[in-house]
Amino acid sequence: MNLIQNQTFDEERALYGRSDLRVEDCRFDGLADGESALKECRRIDVRHCFFNLRYPLWHVHSLQVSDSEMTEGCRAALWYCEEVTLRRMRMHGIKALRECRQITVEDCDILSPEFGWFNHQITMNHCTAESEYFMMRSRDLQFHHVRMKGKYSFQYIENAVFEHCEFDTKDAFWHARNVVVRDCVIKGEYLGWYSDHLTLERCRIIGTQPLCYCRNLKLIDCEMVDTDLAFERSEVQAVITTPVLSIKNPLSGTIQVPAVKEIIHDLPEAAGQIVLSETTDAISA
Repeated sequence: MNLIQNQTFDEERALYGRSDLRVEDCRFDGLADGESALKECRRIDVRHCFFNLRYPLWHVHSLQVSDSEMTEGCRAALWYCEEVTLRRMRMHGIKALRECRQITVEDCDILSPEFGWFNHQITMNHCTAESEYFMMRSRDLQFHHVRMKGKYSFQYIENAVFEHCEFDTKDAFWHARNVVVRDCVIKGEYLGWYSDHLTLERCRIIGTQPLCYCRNLKLIDCEMVDTDLAFERSEVQAVITTPVLSIKNPLSGTIQVPAVKEIIHDLPEAAGQIVLSETTDAISA
């Protein structure tokens, strides 16, 4: 690879269309305020760089970025890229990752509204994130040990597995399809509405009105804390290990729970069964 080191670039398309570059200890910043520094490049290895200009990495094929910083001024940093690895990054610009494929994100700190839209094949490990509409309409996700805070995350995602994660996020997993969540903590209001084939295994679920209007919903040995009005109009099979405040009108299936403070049944077609595991009594919703 050709080495570019200890330089500052602020002009428009500074390294446009280049291939086989290692870019080290460089700054993309300055008065010229140029955009698209590394657009349409191939086989690029970026290390210890500072990005403070817009759209630096678009249409890049085979990209590695490590130990680098993308500031708030680095808007829409990576779009339409393929074969991307991001390690030990600070990604603090809006819309940082969009319509990319084959992405690995490891040990990164993400502060980026609208991060991760319309991506395919994302693996994320040991990251922290704060975002709104995080990962919307992305597919084929594998997340491990990710801590995320924000609103409206994982909407319309498909084919995903989340393990050992912590999410503090309102309206998570709306319209999600074919998603498995294992050994995670999920805190927030209105979890998982309108999802299809959402499975939660050994999770801790915290917050009001979770898991309503779902199809093919499954809970396996999950805790539910401060959850009320759960499962409204859902098709559900659930084993819950903690008492629930209230359950409302599950359409079908069976919910096994140690105790429930209130069962609301004011919908004639709601035929879901609630089994109190401490007494093994079945109650129609």
